Amino acid sequence: MRHALSLVFAAALVACAPSDTTTQTEDDALQPSTASGELNLYTSRHYDTDLALYDDFTEETGIAINRIEANANSLIERIVSEGEFSPADLLITVDAGVLWRADEAGILSSVESDTLNARVPANLRHPEGRWFGLSKRARVIIYNKADGRPDGLDSYEDLADPAYQGELCMRSSGNIYNMSLLSSIIAHSDPEAAEDWAAGVVANFARRPQSNDTGQIEAVASGECGISVVNTYYLARHARSDDPRMREIVDAVGIIFPNQDDRGTHVNISGGGVTTHAPNRDNAIAFLEYLTRESAQTYFADGNNEYPVTDDVIGNAAVQALGDFKEDTLDVSTFGPNQTQAIQIFDRVGWQ
Repeated sequence: MRHALSLVFAAALVACAPSDTTTQTEDDALQPSTASGELNLYTSRHYDTDLALYDDFTEETGIAINRIEANANSLIERIVSEGEFSPADLLITVDAGVLWRADEAGILSSVESDTLNARVPANLRHPEGRWFGLSKRARVIIYNKADGRPDGLDSYEDLADPAYQGELCMRSSGNIYNMSLLSSIIAHSDPEAAEDWAAGVVANFARRPQSNDTGQIEAVASGECGISVVNTYYLARHARSDDPRMREIVDAVGIIFPNQDDRGTHVNISGGGVTTHAPNRDNAIAFLEYLTRESAQTYFADGNNEYPVTDDVIGNAAVQALGDFKEDTLDVSTFGPNQTQAIQIFDRVGWQ
C-alpha cells in the first residue's frame, strides 16, 4: 500500500501549525544526539496538559524533551526528508489513519515492550509495535435538543436515511476523522455499501461541508442544522468551560452513541511511534511506557477530556456525564489501509 501514500498526502497535506513560545518551531533544528538524557519529540498534539506530562517525565527521569510541534503531515514529510540523519526519536499524533501514513512512509520502527503490550489493548496498537494508542475519543451523533431526538436515528448508517434530508452538517471529506469513520464502515461492510452510505449522507446535507467539530456543535445548537457527528472530547470541553456561552451551547445538543445494538461506537486514538533512525531510542520507548502509566493516563482523561486506553483509569466527570457506551473493537490499524478507497468514495459522491 505504499504507493497510496502520495494520494493521501495530496488530499490531506496542510501548512505547518504554529508552535508555542516554549517550543521550537519546525524551522528550528534539533540536533542529533547520543546523550542518554535527551529525547527529540515531533508532535502534532497542542494541548496544555501535554506540557505537564513532559515536565513530570523530565523531573522523574532527568531526560530533557526537545520538541517540535507542527501539522502531522508536515512532520512526516520532514522526517522523510531528514532520512537517516533525522534527530526525531518519537512521533506523536492524532488518529490511527495518520499513524498509518507515517508507517507507510517508512519512518516508524517496531518496538518490543511487554509493558506497552500489557497496557494498550491489541486493537489500539500496531500489530508489529510500530505505534501505540495513548488516548481514545469516540465519534458520536449530536442533535438539537429543542427539536427532540430524531426518530429512528440510532446508527451511523441511519445518517443516510432520506428522512433526514436537509438536516446534516458535516466536516469536509479531507478531514481525517471522516476518512477514518468511512474506513471503518468499509471494513464492517464493503466498498459498495460504504459508497451508498456516503452518497446518502451527501443527499442529506443542510449546507456545504465546512468548519471543525466545534463549528458542528454550534451549528446544531443554533438550529442551523439538526444533526452532526463530532468527537466526544469537544463536548466535554464545552461542558467544562468557564465561558457560560460554551456551556449553553453544549446544553442545547443531545448525544447519541451510535450502533449500540450491533458493533458499537467508532473509536479512534492519539498515539505514538518510535522513529526508524531514533538516536535516543531507549528514551523514546521509556517515554511511551510512561504515557501509559496511570498518572499519565489521568492527565489525558482530566486535561484533554479523552478516554484512557488503559483499564485502570476512568474519564473525568464531564466525560463520564456523556454516558456509558459500547465501543467498536475493530482494530484501528485497519483505518489506514482503507483511506485511499475512502478518499475515492468521497470524491465520487461529491462530499467536498
